[in-house]
Formats: sequence, structure tokens, C-alpha cells
Amino acid sequence: MESGAAVLLDKGATHPILSVHGVEVVYNDAVLVLRGVSVEVGAGQVVALLGANGAGKTTLLRAITGLLAVHRGKVTKGAVALDGQPVTGADPARLVRRGLAQVMEGRRTFAELTVDENLRAGAFSVRGKAARTEAHQRVMDLFPPLAARRRQVAGYLSGGEQQMLAIGRALMQSPRLLLLDEPSLGLAPRIVEQIAGIVRTVNEQGTSVLLVEQNAAMALSVAGHGYVLENGKVVKEGPADRLAADRDIQEFYLGVGEAGRRSFREVKSYRRKKRWGA
Repeated sequence: MESGAAVLLDKGATHPILSVHGVEVVYNDAVLVLRGVSVEVGAGQVVALLGANGAGKTTLLRAITGLLAVHRGKVTKGAVALDGQPVTGADPARLVRRGLAQVMEGRRTFAELTVDENLRAGAFSVRGKAARTEAHQRVMDLFPPLAARRRQVAGYLSGGEQQMLAIGRALMQSPRLLLLDEPSLGLAPRIVEQIAGIVRTVNEQGTSVLLVEQNAAMALSVAGHGYVLENGKVVKEGPADRLAADRDIQEFYLGVGEAGRRSFREVKSYRRKKRWGA
């Protein structure tokens, strides 16, 4: 489906807008990073993907968006589908036209361009002035700080404002599925709460979201379902509230040990491997 006005999705729909089935990814024909990963995002859902650094989260996003080849990686097994149609290894521009958008880790705004110029760059695939104007107004309504700084150079924005701009730029395509890679990274707790609220609002407006995060508390507070990725494999999945109440998730991702104390990283890693067989 081509980009255009925002599409309101049936929140009760059960078919997956995104399906990743048994995907394996190898870099440089030598390094196996993903090992049979399966993930689904239903139409109208927010799905959280949790995992520490090096778990394979960003690699999974590259497999979905067709960007693996840029990093000398390839899918060697399994398949990726959008709306039931296979898109494994598809051209990234084609996926954008079909309604897929990504906000990469680290925001990656165009620092020398103004807020408005960044947003116009995000609307490159949108056909028609009316659709671009509608998308721009939606972003301005979602992010009042950006509306007040439309002509300011992006490089001078705060970290939180740059993250808003990165999300806003992706929303200029009026995507049906939004991939967010570590949107809370490096942000103050108050700004993280604002980003969580924005994710909820974007989803309520009809966009499905795959939220990739190390911040489990934030991710599980907005998601309906979640997956935990460790060493390239999905080791846990289930409803977000059930994952948030899981003792292992609390200890390893929410920072609460069995005795109510923060666990040391080395102990976490050792015990996680024993419990989850990663």
C-alpha cells in the first residue's frame, strides 16, 4: 500500500501486519547473529522487543527493513512478510512505499537542516501536496516543541527534541508500521515518559509499532505483547503485563534482584544463560 493519509487499523484484527518466521542472519558469510527468530506484530498492536546490547535487536530490524546488505549481512534461513506478502531482502525504498518506517538508534537527524527541512525529507515518498500538508500538521500537533522550533537547525535541539524530530520525520510517511530502535536511549526519565506517551498516541491514531528497547519498564508499559531476545534467539515471549511480572525479567531487565537489590552484570549473564539456555 502506498504512503498517504494515516490509515486507521482495526484494533481487534488478529492477522499480523509483520511476520518474521525462523530467521537466521549471517554477517560476512561467517558470523551467525540471529538463530531462528520468529516475531509477529498484529495490526493495531504495540509489540516490545527487549534485549541487552549485542542480543541481535538491530540486526532483526535490518532483516525486516532490507538494510542487511549495507552491513554485509544476509538472511540465510526463514522469511519476513508484510501483510502476508514475502519481503525478505526487498529493496528498502519499496518497503517504505508499502507503509514501513523506521527510527534508527541514535536519532540520526540531519543536523545542518532545519526542523521543517528534516520533516520534508521524511515525506519524499508521499504523493500529493495535500497529503504532505496533512502529515506535517499531524507532526506539529504531536510535538508542540517542534512546532515552536520549525526554523531552528536540528543540531541545536536538545536530545529529547531530536528524538521527537526523528519520530516526526518517520511519521511524515504516514506509515502503517513504525519500527523504533531504542527511542529512550540517553534521555532523561521525564523525556522517556513523554516518548512513551507519544508511542501510545501514534498507535491510537492507527499505526502499529515494533518497539525495540533495553528500557524494559518503558517498553512493557506501552506494549500489549513482548519478546525477549538473547544471543540471537527469542528466549521468552508473552503478554506485556505477564512479562513485567516475570521474576527473571524483573531481575535481568528491571534491575531488581531476588533480595530486592540490583544484580551485578556478570551474575546476571551467568544465571540468565543457565535459566534460559541461551
